[in-house]
Amino acid sequence: MDITSLYNVSSGAIKEAVQSGTFLTNNKTEGTGENSFEGFLSSAVENLNTTNSYLSDAENEEIKLALGKTDNTHDLTIALQKASTALSYTVAVRDKLLEAYKEIMQIQI
Repeated sequence: MDITSLYNVSSGAIKEAVQSGTFLTNNKTEGTGENSFEGFLSSAVENLNTTNSYLSDAENEEIKLALGKTDNTHDLTIALQKASTALSYTVAVRDKLLEAYKEIMQIQI
């Protein structure tokens, strides 16, 4: 799966993930080890867990500010932006997967 078209969804986090090899790209061979569907699926689950963690951190920062335990709005802003970016990326990947699924289902045998 090539995610280079999703660079506009978030900041450097996606570029770093692509460069580090976290995601599959078209130039890798399939069927062995990390490049198989199992590797892709585990990477997707890991990314979902990261998104969930960012959303949870943002909610915790909101609660801290509401309870008066912190006056630092900078941490809240950073947590909210991370959560927003991660969620936008996750939704974009989901949309691309659904689009691919629909295209596969329209293939006539």
